[in-house]
Amino acid sequence: MTPLREVVAVFLRLGLVAFGGPAAHIALMREELVRRRRWLSDAQFVDLLGITNLIPGPNSTEMAIHLGYTRAGAWGLVLGGVCFIVPAMLSVMALAWAYVRWGTLPAATWLLYGVKPVIIAIVLQAMWALARTAVRGPLLAVAFVAAAALALAGVHELLVLFGVGGLTALALARSRPAAAMLAALACATPGRALAAAAAAGGGVALGTMTLVFLKIGAVLYGSGYVLLAFLRADFVERLGWLTDRQLLDAVAVGQVTPGPVFTTATFIGFLLAGWTGAVLATVAIFLPSFVFVAASRPLLPRLRGSRRTAAFLDGVNVAALGLMAAVTWELGRAAIVDALTAALALVAIVLLVTTRVNSVWLLAAAGALGLAWRALQA
Repeated sequence: MTPLREVVAVFLRLGLVAFGGPAAHIALMREELVRRRRWLSDAQFVDLLGITNLIPGPNSTEMAIHLGYTRAGAWGLVLGGVCFIVPAMLSVMALAWAYVRWGTLPAATWLLYGVKPVIIAIVLQAMWALARTAVRGPLLAVAFVAAAALALAGVHELLVLFGVGGLTALALARSRPAAAMLAALACATPGRALAAAAAAGGGVALGTMTLVFLKIGAVLYGSGYVLLAFLRADFVERLGWLTDRQLLDAVAVGQVTPGPVFTTATFIGFLLAGWTGAVLATVAIFLPSFVFVAASRPLLPRLRGSRRTAAFLDGVNVAALGLMAAVTWELGRAAIVDALTAALALVAIVLLVTTRVNSVWLLAAAGALGLAWRALQA
């Protein structure tokens, strides 16, 4: 088998079976390509992982793009990413079609009733795991709190990311004014976020939708779960095209399908503009990753050694976690609506923290419980 065909075969298969989020995807890639196929060494794999943390976009997808290039050059770069994304995109499109057709029926409503609190638990567990790595020391903890406060106060997520990232870099360079400003932001009482007016006429403009997803793909740092903050800010608050419940449903579909979490965009695109919207949303949100990997591969190994760049990225990472915390609070209010959903969220958090249970099984069990609860009430 030629290297290019090998890239296609490997990443199509990984795209079909890679459940569990970015960390699980990267672990599967290491098992398959370092241990079994020996495309590269562990040291080389870690170098690529470090590079993906320095550019915006979904880490596991960018690893697939890097690894495809490592094996088969420029065409490997393109096909490695595409073959990892397409299986997830197709499965999400099928579920979006079913959701639009049957999502308002009682069975689907009660299925999602059980699933949504578990989604909140999964995001909380991912946020905790990421925080243990990213929040190193009191200054970064203050930056995290400041970012969450700003997000809850309605500050634009890009200003939060780059503002907190810049202040953190200055503070780590022993700038007292920057450290004082971070502390003041962390102590400020966040006001209620202002609801954005819906778009004129209430319609969905394909060009606007595509540009929003392109922007998100071009600027989003951190875990794929940070995507929630961007999606809510643009599509729920600013444009008014989605409700919080629809956003949670989109995230649930992204969780129960394999491949990158960013295919949540596929689901939203379908809800807003059908098959065309789904394709445009998927292309727009993933396109920047291909561009960034191709452009940065020869440059980023040198940037990685820069203390200033590292400090800025530390700040961006904790700001991303602050955004996650703020949006999880808002979405949790929509998902946890009674004693049963609260119990589901609590049990899911305990299982996720204390065992190695696959989140897909938790979601399946919660959905079945929601259906059973509906049957008992009928």
